[in-house]
Amino acid sequence: MTAALEPIVDEPALVVEDTIRVLVVADIHLGIEWDLANSSIIVPSQSAQGLARIMEYIDTETPDRVVLLGDVKHNVPRISWQEREEVPHFLESIARRVPVDIVPGNHDGDMEYLLQKIPAGLEITLQPARGFVLDGVGYFHGHTWPDPELLACRHIVMAHNHPSIRFTDSLGSSSAEPAWIRTRLHRTPLESHYRLRGDDLPWSDPEVIIMPAFCQLCGGVAFNESMHDDLLGPVFAANAVDLDGGQAYLLDGTRLGKLKDLRKLDITKKRADPGGKGTKRRGKVSR
Repeated sequence: MTAALEPIVDEPALVVEDTIRVLVVADIHLGIEWDLANSSIIVPSQSAQGLARIMEYIDTETPDRVVLLGDVKHNVPRISWQEREEVPHFLESIARRVPVDIVPGNHDGDMEYLLQKIPAGLEITLQPARGFVLDGVGYFHGHTWPDPELLACRHIVMAHNHPSIRFTDSLGSSSAEPAWIRTRLHRTPLESHYRLRGDDLPWSDPEVIIMPAFCQLCGGVAFNESMHDDLLGPVFAANAVDLDGGQAYLLDGTRLGKLKDLRKLDITKKRADPGGKGTKRRGKVSR
């Protein structure tokens, strides 16, 4: 049986089902309001609203497990007072309903310390930073190379870049919408990195799903304006992801088509540098 991967309509959340049912959420960035306050941008904590949304997913989708796909917290390298209060409560509340797997992202330093504040007996598993396989599907955040065992999966789910599609009109006004990206990997850069050839490289030509960020305050990357050098993570830097052939979808399920075709449309602001480097257009907040 092949796993079914279905986004929740109008939400940045994914349901994966094979022998078990898994709810996946990425890039929550709890504590981002503290970071924004240091830049004189005052935003009330969104933790309670975010937790309520995830609890609603659990109510409606009845998963067997929840995978938090990196950047559960926001501040690095230290832990803010907000995170000390909110992260343990957030994780405990979810774990009281369903077991939780955390794939740590680049913002999740000292997660072990925060997990110590959660009562014993709840199932919260901190997985390796290079990802893990659950029920035949591979999961990794994207700031590291994936564990090679993920390459043998039919599907890999990753996050980290907060994908969006930016729509720009003829007057230069623009807006960005969160997006799902479905694509595949290029085998040759992976063979080069892992120094494996032929049958020595675990390989099933996996489909890759790049998840939009759950956090609504953390900015992102307009994939229709981006090339590999604009995107974060070693798999992009090494040209190991098929960007041109990637399919973009809005949260409501609208299929926008291939990224290489979206770049040709008038909605996409053209890159300024004729050499192809252009200006990198990212959200303000670090991913």
